[in-house]
Amino acid sequence: MSKVKVHSLFTDFDIDLFKTGKHFRLYEKLGSHPMTVDGEEGTYFAVWAPSAKKVSVIGNFNYWIEGEHQLNVRWDESGIWEGFIPGVKQGDIYKYKVLSHNNDIKTEKADPFAKHCEHPPKTASVVWKLNKTWKDGTWMQKRKTKNAIKSPFSVYEVHLGSWKKVVEEDRSLSYLELADDLVKHVKSLNFTHVEFMPIMEYPYDPSWGYQITGYFAPTSRFGYPEEFMTLVEKFHQNDIGVILDWVPSHFPEDAHGLGFFDGTHLYEHPDRSKGYHPDWKSLIFNYGRNEVKAFLISNALFWLDKYHIDGLRVDAVASMLYLDYSREDGEWEPNIYGGNEYLEAVSFIKEFNEEVYKNYPDVQTIAEESTSYPQVSRPTFLGGLGFGMKWMMGWMNDTLEYFSKEPIYRKHHHNELTFSLNYAFTENFMLPLSHDEVVYGKQSLVNKMPGDQWQKFANLRLLFGYMFTHPGTNLIFQGAEFGQYDEWNFQNSLDWHLLENKLNKGVLNLIAELNALYRKETALHEQQFIDKGFEWIDYNDAENSVLSYIRKDKDNHKLIVVCNFTPVPRENYRIGIENIKSLKLLLNSDDKTYGGTGHYKNKNVKIEKLEHHNKNTSINLDLPPLGFLIFKAI
Repeated sequence: MSKVKVHSLFTDFDIDLFKTGKHFRLYEKLGSHPMTVDGEEGTYFAVWAPSAKKVSVIGNFNYWIEGEHQLNVRWDESGIWEGFIPGVKQGDIYKYKVLSHNNDIKTEKADPFAKHCEHPPKTASVVWKLNKTWKDGTWMQKRKTKNAIKSPFSVYEVHLGSWKKVVEEDRSLSYLELADDLVKHVKSLNFTHVEFMPIMEYPYDPSWGYQITGYFAPTSRFGYPEEFMTLVEKFHQNDIGVILDWVPSHFPEDAHGLGFFDGTHLYEHPDRSKGYHPDWKSLIFNYGRNEVKAFLISNALFWLDKYHIDGLRVDAVASMLYLDYSREDGEWEPNIYGGNEYLEAVSFIKEFNEEVYKNYPDVQTIAEESTSYPQVSRPTFLGGLGFGMKWMMGWMNDTLEYFSKEPIYRKHHHNELTFSLNYAFTENFMLPLSHDEVVYGKQSLVNKMPGDQWQKFANLRLLFGYMFTHPGTNLIFQGAEFGQYDEWNFQNSLDWHLLENKLNKGVLNLIAELNALYRKETALHEQQFIDKGFEWIDYNDAENSVLSYIRKDKDNHKLIVVCNFTPVPRENYRIGIENIKSLKLLLNSDDKTYGGTGHYKNKNVKIEKLEHHNKNTSINLDLPPLGFLIFKAI
């Protein structure tokens, strides 16, 4: 095979952008690119390794011999090594062998920009040119409306490896199998979006994908890159958006990964107080380094560009914002102003969001941010971080804490349900019941609930009804939609056989109906992030553990919601309303379809001229045990 030919995809302008941290399409230049040069077919390689003495491409095409194909370093002090190797083709496997100026340290690294990787536990990169003719044009044209803040946004969170398994073969479903089974399931439940836990290549299954080594490659566990594209396309063809978990907060120390890439701290911060994460035993990106910022923002745009992704849920944002995150006194240094904010990380997050929305205004970024950091989901020009939405972790913690209590004690904790409305409109909140709440001894959602089996499932239905009618968007993790008994285990399939049981099937029916209602009724989504869309009827009835409230759209169309958080039926329960001529019952969680008793029908509710709750008219209801009612005002 011929030696390395001098060739470059970089212009002087590219290099200037790269050095200043403003090149956000680096995947078009760095990495491996099959092409024809001077009539010869082969592959162009480019890698950033500024502290290297030598960089060789080693692979199956040269028997992994160092020095056979040595790349050329650019003259412009960019630290980029590049060259064209004739004969190297699609599917060939390779790594970079790097000899460092730092004590002649040698590293053997996977390509940071590889678009395909070997199936773990193998660790080499694969030469790959993405080749897909997309057939989702209808979705792409209208997704600006589908992904809009005023539109319904109900998310089904999935771990692809454990959603469903082929038991006979002891394996997970492939991307193409998921394109049939998973798409049908999500569509049947009327979710608007699906969110995948990280699908970027990762070496260690128990990390669930959050320890990434191949940021530009969908994991080969389930198939080829184009097959993942087909999965995304199939969701789009069924009117469902696709969100990816994205992890710019940390990366693992695996020998073939980004750590100590060229014998120096290239991608990670050299100061361990900023460059090492004690909780996850992983490395933290150096957000102050221009080329690292360009790498990360290029990666975000890559998935939106090449894979037509509709949103990025950014993992562990809180760990990026604070210098003292998970650190004791003396283990961190304040910023130049004496505070604990990680200023370079804050700047990076803002720039990331600006670039995403500038280039793809029809997508959303969503922050998993667990602190009270201000204006996470406000535009950067107003001083915010620029995310489209933020996970409402406070609501999740308070609500699950409340539901775990025996109903007899709930009256003493009524404020745990109502407190979230004190701050519900300070951000664009998404209400998450995510994978983190059903692992490590926390129990499944249904088993967090007190009482006998019927009460557990009634509580679960009530939780979902309260969640879907609370202001904000929604996210539910796989298995919760049918009341999975066991905690989530990444190694096991969901227990699909449970759908043979009436109570499990009832929860599934309820989720489908709640999603349908959320999509159809503008009162539930049109003003989901502003206080004009919500009004209390009565938040003060702690003695009976009942909440009643109104959701409204911009034309003042109203839905009335009443929740009974005890197993005691509340017959002849009166609530005040006004300016309403009649009511139509849209949903009763006690219906037999959902596993309820079917006894408390509330079909013909009369509006009476009796003052109540400072309203001139009122209605009498029979509240089902551990149930909720949703009425539409006519």
